[in-house]
Amino acid sequence: MSQRSEIIDGKKAAVFNRGLVYTEVLGWVDLGHAQGTDIIELLRKIRQGEASGKEFYDVTYSQGMTSSYGLARSGKVMTWRLRHGRPYSEQKSIALAMMMAIARQFEIFQSSFPNNLVTDSGFSGEDLVSDLLGFYRVVSDQNIFPILRPVSKAEALKRWDYYGKIGNWKNDTFQPLLFPDPEKFPHARPRMGVLPKFMQNVTPYSNFSSGNVIRSRNDKTFVVLGAENGRMGL
Repeated sequence: MSQRSEIIDGKKAAVFNRGLVYTEVLGWVDLGHAQGTDIIELLRKIRQGEASGKEFYDVTYSQGMTSSYGLARSGKVMTWRLRHGRPYSEQKSIALAMMMAIARQFEIFQSSFPNNLVTDSGFSGEDLVSDLLGFYRVVSDQNIFPILRPVSKAEALKRWDYYGKIGNWKNDTFQPLLFPDPEKFPHARPRMGVLPKFMQNVTPYSNFSSGNVIRSRNDKTFVVLGAENGRMGL
């Protein structure tokens, strides 16, 4: 649940792992979602599976949220079974597909009762595109934030105060939701944008008929008591 107090200057986006920035290309970006630490761990698990020597190995990925005071953590988790021999390009494709699948389920989880009584984060306008940015921060070999054109804190606050909190604007896609400058475009409404080219370089894995990747039939909900802060629950 993003708050106005979390907004920081766009110049700090590349070095801060928490906070909210506005970018001209992706709209609002939640730097917590966009860390990419979950993707680093997911790719590590795949590499570990490839090195295991097993014909098939299991890879688990989750997204979760932590309650107040860190008393509990809950979210969605799934496990896919991979056949040994996946090239690195395919490993990235599989990781992207896993992230996109569980991210959608996690947003549905946040939107459902009783979670929606305490948070407006379900499909909040910045969430999915920030998840996708986290993936590309890991697999891209370029300095990405200058491409996204983050704005100053004053410019970001101007948009927040004009359009209202981002949690009120829902986006169930991985496309950016843009909020035009209200001074330049006083009658504008939020609109969908286009992902930059570097965020279209990997295609989510879809060749499940090959038998090389076996999806779990259903994602699962997890609850961990006494969980520590952090995005990944398992």
